[in-house]
Amino acid sequence: MSFETISVIGLGYIGLPTAAMFASRKKKVIGIDVNQHAVDTINQGRIHIVEPDLDMIVSAAVTEGYLKASTNPEPADAFLIAVPTPFLACEEGEVPAPDLSYVEAASKAIAPVLKKGDLVVLESTSPVGATEQMAAWLSEARSDLTFPQTHGDNADVNVAHCPERVLPGHVVRELVENDRVIGGMSTRCSERSVELYKTFVLGECVVTNARTAEMAKLTENSSRDVQIAFANELSIICDKLDINVWELIALANRHPRVNILQPGPGVGGHCIAVDPWFIVSKTPEEAQIIHTARKVNDAKPDWVINKVKLAVFNFLQDNPEKTARDITIACYGLAFKPDIDDLRESPAVKITQEIAKLHTGRVISIEPNVSEIPTNLRNVELVDSEIARKEADIEVILVAHKQFKQCEFKSNFICSVNL
Repeated sequence: MSFETISVIGLGYIGLPTAAMFASRKKKVIGIDVNQHAVDTINQGRIHIVEPDLDMIVSAAVTEGYLKASTNPEPADAFLIAVPTPFLACEEGEVPAPDLSYVEAASKAIAPVLKKGDLVVLESTSPVGATEQMAAWLSEARSDLTFPQTHGDNADVNVAHCPERVLPGHVVRELVENDRVIGGMSTRCSERSVELYKTFVLGECVVTNARTAEMAKLTENSSRDVQIAFANELSIICDKLDINVWELIALANRHPRVNILQPGPGVGGHCIAVDPWFIVSKTPEEAQIIHTARKVNDAKPDWVINKVKLAVFNFLQDNPEKTARDITIACYGLAFKPDIDDLRESPAVKITQEIAKLHTGRVISIEPNVSEIPTNLRNVELVDSEIARKEADIEVILVAHKQFKQCEFKSNFICSVNL
């Protein structure tokens, strides 16, 4: 059975590029999102996020009539759910638990338009068992249809998990080139999912079961988190021992079997800063290294903030005629990684926010990829790098944006990334 109409639920950093790729292959695509601004923007042939080359693909798809966005689900042959899976609120020190309320809401939203022969794929990064839970929500809402948890290959509606595994800034290329892990709740579910993704995926579609597919994505990002934690811990050690960590890592990486990552101000984004907790919350006694890595990376912003406090103290020592109120601190970068506009879980945002809270003087931010300051940084002024370099007394480089690589920083600067 071919897929002529595809619906993508959630038009964010993954959903919109995925919808655009299907539409670029002349498939009718209906994108669904609760954000009216996003829907209106897409229907005008424009995009509401920053991702290289995506604007051209969306513009062409909308103009040619293959892509449209709506706030209300419509019938389709396949439904891809790409909604957020954040944390539930928890006390400080507690292990965060995953919040599947967006997945539940998306499931209940599409349930009324499901029909026999449809395929539902969960793309959202999820804790183990989430795909089965989604299938249960769908079954509860549509008792007139059968699902794979009870009818296997003979189910009316097929269900699978296929996690996204792309790098922001390279999403368009990696959606096509990267291998996909496809975990169906039955053999038939997997086969139909492979057929769907082969519409545009040139990489291999590797079949497994839903739980293993869920765990694969969590494992990929937890592995990166552990590696980053090693680099971040190494940077703290080197600072104490008066060693240049960048030079040290470059030397160590000359060994043919060593590949140490670059340290930074912490870990952010919708994946690496989040996914390891999904493993820890399910298996807290067993996930010792994963848990420790999370704590190391979550603590790195505090280390950067302490370096800023020390810089303020030293500046006042060198300029006794001034007070803290006279000092302007410039924070370079707010995104969670270079050359994107994504601020989700960004350690740079957390650091800037805390500096603004602690510092009695002026705090300015330089983020070339956004046009306005986030609401949680209301006391921070967004400026360009030229103004910052003229007016700042202390400069804190938090993100290695390409625009910053050409800057000549003052002697009073703290560089938490390798420019």
